[in-house]
Amino acid sequence: MKHFVNNLVITGACGGLGQALATAALARGSRVALVGLNAQVLQKVSETAPYRCAIYTPDVSDAAAMSAMAQDWMTRFGVPDAVIANAGVAGGFDTAIASDLQVLRRMLEINLIGVATTFQPFLAPMRERGSGTLAGVASIAGWRGMPGNGAYCASKGGLIRYLQSLRAEMRGTGLTVCTISPGYLRTALTAGNRFAMPGLMEPQDAAEAILRGLERGREKMVLPRQVGWLSRALALLPDRWHDSLLRRQPRKPRPGEAGDTPIPGLSTHPHGSAQPDSVSPPPASPAVQESRH
Repeated sequence: MKHFVNNLVITGACGGLGQALATAALARGSRVALVGLNAQVLQKVSETAPYRCAIYTPDVSDAAAMSAMAQDWMTRFGVPDAVIANAGVAGGFDTAIASDLQVLRRMLEINLIGVATTFQPFLAPMRERGSGTLAGVASIAGWRGMPGNGAYCASKGGLIRYLQSLRAEMRGTGLTVCTISPGYLRTALTAGNRFAMPGLMEPQDAAEAILRGLERGREKMVLPRQVGWLSRALALLPDRWHDSLLRRQPRKPRPGEAGDTPIPGLSTHPHGSAQPDSVSPPPASPAVQESRH
């Protein structure tokens, strides 16, 4: 059965995968809510179809701002066919460093809580209509903890379990809950990685695969499949052997280290000075902007 995805909400639409998803969806003729923190990037994405999208710049962990975004979109364009909770951040983590606890907290706010605040305002309207897809972008990193990457793995592992729970709750309602688990994508989040990234995938290829999967009603997607198979094969090893293999790899840069990816809303880096956001901060009010040429 084909699932229509003519009306989409995409968070993290400023990033590599988010931009690719939005661009591909707009090229298909869909109406798209572009949700992200960098209005300039979103404006550029919208230029191909300015009357089929709107730009929103809330913090995804802010429930009130996300609700305002959802109500505005549904008033103007109707209940979406699919909501893709793609916003996410990554960074190394060291439990021994007290200031890194802020990294863990902020990563959970964006990568896990942000998915729930994205879905929540759309859930009742979708259930009333009896159709719709809620898709969360998790990660193969959520399948197993990796040294130096505990915050990210925990956030994505928690997200996988949250989506699993929501999927069970939505059985029989007409709604589909999809867990998307990419491996390594060539985006800003992986640009600073110093370790091997088997199966590195272009975000445009991943976006096309995701949209096809949503149309087919898929509940789970792993991109690329070969990396999923490799991860499952490694999981068959005894933990001690698996840990030994992972510990030999360079660790992901922590915030403040060379090659890191700044985390919006993180007030300080591990050495205590202010960490600049990699994106423009959202406006205080409103969280809604028109998409115009």
